[in-house]
This record gives sequence, C-alpha cells and structure tokens, in this order.
Amino acid sequence: MKLILLEDVKKIGKKGEIVEVADGYGRNFLLPKKLAAEATTANLNTAKTNAENKARKLQREADEAKLLGSQLEKVIVKVAVKIGKDGKLFGSVGGSDIAKALKIQNNLNVDKRKISVQGEITGTGTYDAVIKLHPTVTTKIKVEVIAE
Repeated sequence: MKLILLEDVKKIGKKGEIVEVADGYGRNFLLPKKLAAEATTANLNTAKTNAENKARKLQREADEAKLLGSQLEKVIVKVAVKIGKDGKLFGSVGGSDIAKALKIQNNLNVDKRKISVQGEITGTGTYDAVIKLHPTVTTKIKVEVIAE
C-alpha cells in the first residue's frame, strides 16, 4: 500500500515522504491514527507542492542568514566590563553579553545560545566570536572588550 506520511513515523519515514507499507499496517494503524493519507493523484500533487514550498522556504532562510552574516562580519562589538587593579576581568564575557551589545549598538537580534567566544577572554583587547546563524551559515565578529 502506498501512503503519504502526515507525521514522522519511527522506522517508516518522515513527514511528507511517500512510502510503501503492508496493507494491514496502513489500513489498521497509519490511516485511523491520521499518521498517513492514501497516495491518490490529488494527494501526491499536494505533497509535491508542500515539499517544493518547504525547500523554497529553507533556501530563503539560508539566503537571509548569508546576508546577515555578511553584515555581521563588518561589525565590531564593544563590551564594557569591570577591570581589577591587575588588569583582569571581574566575571566573564559570554554570549549573553555579546548579544546585548549587538542589540544596543547595532539593533541586531541574535540568540545568545548561537554565539560562542573563541578562546578565553581574560582582559581588555579584541577577541573573535563565532555566530551560528543557520545550520549551514556561520560568521565571525570582532568583540572589543573595554574597561568600564
């Protein structure tokens, strides 16, 4: 029996895939639980259109991430921190501090969990941070740590 999956089903396939299953499994389990639909020509056309729309949306998101990445490469983010007498930081500079600075200085919303600082920030100076904008797009920015 040929079916179009409406939900992800373990060991069978992902949502939107066209699969071949045993007649009893399809009739008695997948169809009554609304996990699949019969693969009629109308349903096949709908599934094909949905797959094309999904692919187009993913491509648009990747293009937007590349554009944002090219803008971010030119940005230098300044983060003000408290410095002790010996030139060491009180606390640390992390993704949340960089995200706040990006929001305030450049009006860019970047999730703090997607920002990772390369190396350890130990004092004032310029450091690199990597931002993962999309599963296929990452970019580097400069983070300048200055005394408060």
